[in-house]
This record gives sequence, C-alpha cells and structure tokens, in this order.
Amino acid sequence: MQVATNLFALQGFEGTTTRQIAEHAGVSEAVIFRHFPRKETLYWAIIDYKCQVARKPETLLTTLHSSGDDREIFTSIAEQILRRNTEDSTLSRLLLFSALENHRLSGRFFRTYVAMNYELLAKHIRKRIRERKFRRVDALLAARGFLGMIAYHFLIQELFGGKRYQRFDPKRVSQVMVDVWLRGMRLKGGINSREGGKKSSRSGQGSFRKPAS
Repeated sequence: MQVATNLFALQGFEGTTTRQIAEHAGVSEAVIFRHFPRKETLYWAIIDYKCQVARKPETLLTTLHSSGDDREIFTSIAEQILRRNTEDSTLSRLLLFSALENHRLSGRFFRTYVAMNYELLAKHIRKRIRERKFRRVDALLAARGFLGMIAYHFLIQELFGGKRYQRFDPKRVSQVMVDVWLRGMRLKGGINSREGGKKSSRSGQGSFRKPAS
C-alpha cells in the first residue's frame, strides 16, 4: 500500500499500473490481486485509510463543541487542517488526480467524508445564526467559503510551489483568514474585542523569498 500510495500520488490513477506497483514492491501482480481484486479497490483502500487516520469527524465535533469563542474555534479548525495537509500532502494529491481524471472515486470520497464535514460545520453555523451571532446566510455555502479559503492557501503553498517564494506560519494564516471570514459572518459586522479583532503587525505577514536556483 505504501508503494502504491507513492506511485499514485506521483502519477495518478490512470498513470499507474498494477505491474509497476508489483515491481516496485518486489512482489507479483497475483499478490496484489489476492488482497485487492481491482486497482480501484487498492486506490480506495489508500484514501480510506488516510481519511480514517487524519480526518476523523469526532475531532471536528470536539472543536465545535469546545468552550472557546468563534475566533478560537474556527482558528483551531483552520490550523488543524493546514498543519495536517502540510505534513502529508499525499491524500490531497490522490484526490486531485482522481478528480482531474474524472474518476468516480472522487465522488465517493466527497459523499463519504467531505459532505459530512461540511454539514457538521454548517450545523454549527446555523446554531450561531439562531443565537443571533451570525448573519442569516446559507450555512452550507458559508461553510464551503470558510474551508475553501484554507484549501486554496494549501494548494498555492504546497502543490503550486508558493512556499518557494513566501513562508507563512499556519497559526498566523488561520487567524487572518478567520478574522476575514468572521467580519462577513457576524450579525453587526466586525469582530468585537473579546474575539480578538487586533490589528495585524508587519511581523506576522508572510516573508518574500526568492525562488531557489
């Protein structure tokens, strides 16, 4: 599975054959098919394993049900996602390959994992709307907007090579993005002092670096 993970992440589902996997793993194709009847079965087993390890829904629930204020809760969620994906971008690569290849596994992944997390976050947003803390908006779209900011930053930094030019501290990135998002979400606009609406300092900004030669 580790050999297959590395090859799929580099070459995609279509670009990787079971023969290549067998050769790199030092086994026969028959051994692979004994455990995984189809290449698709192996691909999903890898995605499922990484999701079970890194993206447990109970972690999100625990954070949402914590005693922190909005800024603390959403900053914690954002930072967890950024650090987890930065430490291991393999899952993101596998999912992007499956989506670009129009593979049905990407749809299965969305239904099994992504949709559930969106709904958990949207449920929390609806609660804050009922409590008159957030504006009346489409909670699911608000959740997608929040997670989209984080996902796009990760893509730019880790997959498109942005980190060769600018380095950002995940905690600082999370705080800034949450502040921006909350200013649009709070009922009366802005972030009150209790939720940390402090001005940004130049020291907290990403530093520009020349690309390595």
